[in-house]
Amino acid sequence: MASGVKSTKIDPYFNKLKQWKEEFELLRSIVLDCEVTEDFKWMHPCYTHDNKNIVLIHGFKEYCALLFHKGALLKDPHGILIQQTENVQAARQLRFTSASQIEELQLIIKSYIDEAIEIEKAGLKVALKKHEDYAVPEELHNKFEEIPELKTAFEGLTPGRQRGYIYYISSAKQAKTREARIEKYIPHILAGKGMDDDLEDNA
Repeated sequence: MASGVKSTKIDPYFNKLKQWKEEFELLRSIVLDCEVTEDFKWMHPCYTHDNKNIVLIHGFKEYCALLFHKGALLKDPHGILIQQTENVQAARQLRFTSASQIEELQLIIKSYIDEAIEIEKAGLKVALKKHEDYAVPEELHNKFEEIPELKTAFEGLTPGRQRGYIYYISSAKQAKTREARIEKYIPHILAGKGMDDDLEDNA
């Protein structure tokens, strides 16, 4: 197996790290022991094979991680891959909280990276859900019946904004909470806004 191609232009990024410095350096050396090319994307070290994204190193307050871009296709025999949220379809994380943990798992980490490269070589793709595969919650359907212009406004939103509302409303376990969430965002939907958009932008 060929070793990776290191990029010295990323050295300053690693040198300036305050948190997870030792862990990032260790992850970098492990990843570069595989058949990848080092790059810098989305403000993070990213490792590619034939210009296809394989894995990315990133850090959070409580852990650092390797993010596999097509992690959903990995076999994960050790059951250690993490789906960040239920809405993340393709990517999966390996999370770490210490350099010793990374040292312990380095052979497993390499095997996951090697498998991710093979997946890319084979041209495999994650079967992503289509927009129409997302079910509109019953409470939202009922509100559409009650306020037809709400349905029209909702259907006029971008697919991403529609999904945002569907995720948010559906994630509430109780019908009462789902209904309250719908009520809260009726003005946004009627204004053609997403959940994070400011209504005052219409002024």
